[in-house]
Amino acid sequence: MSRIEVDEALCKGCLLCTTVCPVEIIVQSSRFNQQGYKVAEVPEADRAKCTACASCATICPDLAITVWRSRKPAKKGGA
Repeated sequence: MSRIEVDEALCKGCLLCTTVCPVEIIVQSSRFNQQGYKVAEVPEADRAKCTACASCATICPDLAITVWRSRKPAKKGGA
């Protein structure tokens, strides 16, 4: 399953990632990190909707987002 991980220690809560997510699943958390920022997160119920497009990781100025992509099934060869 494709997904993103937000490193809460690096996230400053700018929420730029929320503006580029094509499926609009990234939201502001109600939790604060150690620096006092409300971090970005993907709610558990929406995690399967992630397309792993990496737009969020690309726009993140703090490199706080890692994208994990699922492997696509191999195409079956044949005549």
